[in-house]
Amino acid sequence: MRTSEVVEGYLAHVADVRRLSPATVRAYRGDLADLVRAVGDRDIARIEVDDLREWQWQATKAGQAKATAARRTSTVRGMFGWAAEQGLVEADPSQRMVSPKRGRTLPTVATADALDDVLSDTAAAAHNGDAIALRDHAILETLYGSGARVSEICGLDLDDVDHERRTLRLRGKGDKERVVPFGLPAARALQAYLVRARPVLVARRQAAVHEGRRGEKTPAPRRITAPGDERALFLGAKGARLGPRAVHTLVSRTVAPRVGTDVLGPHALRHSAATHLLDGGADLRAVQEILGHASLGTTQIYTHVSAERLREAYRLAHPRA
Repeated sequence: MRTSEVVEGYLAHVADVRRLSPATVRAYRGDLADLVRAVGDRDIARIEVDDLREWQWQATKAGQAKATAARRTSTVRGMFGWAAEQGLVEADPSQRMVSPKRGRTLPTVATADALDDVLSDTAAAAHNGDAIALRDHAILETLYGSGARVSEICGLDLDDVDHERRTLRLRGKGDKERVVPFGLPAARALQAYLVRARPVLVARRQAAVHEGRRGEKTPAPRRITAPGDERALFLGAKGARLGPRAVHTLVSRTVAPRVGTDVLGPHALRHSAATHLLDGGADLRAVQEILGHASLGTTQIYTHVSAERLREAYRLAHPRA
């Protein structure tokens, strides 16, 4: 079977059976498409380990990061493993590939004071009642208050918020659900958004949908939203479900200057929430559950961040440091 056909079968498997997120499936598709371009769309049984190693080497020469190389190697191993299970290959050459060790990089974390300043600024901007300002403040409070991933925040529906218990029902990687708490500031920001801003954005969506083409006697409604948008918690300026790119822009515009960097993604608020929880004495396993990590080892990176922060505070403050 041609390699491209195996790729499509494997991608269908990880999407439909393993239920990996669309973003992960897109990353797998990109990795495997690059492999097919490099080795040619030949019968997969004719691909040898030397072909795979040459593919790795060319990417390394091009300056590929170790983390990316490790992910690509893992993707190829996953596909060949699946192909072996399906009887499409007798031997699995990917098992002889060497995966580069990932260097440990500590995540970027904003200080609690910096985030207090950011949220004070966005609260002041929201005070004038502008719908987008109210929404943006609610998003930042919810991101930091819950430690959720940006995809989880954008995927929230109205009935995923329990206002009485102050909890969110999040759908994470592998479509796994978990319930996480959020604090009083986020609760107030969400309430203000739902009462004063979201109806405005819904009205914009309805107006746009019924806006006809100029010059037509019978205007035809234009579809600008996707199924399920009417249930979405956070809406864009035109009333459709807000996407991750808009949240990334929001965080870069509001949080990045306080951290002293030009570009900063929404994950920085998740990193900050986890680190501040541990700084405050939270149990590591509780933080693991809040973040939705399958492995405790993934959560432990934040203990290193906390330790680094303690060492830096000691170095700056102790006379015998």
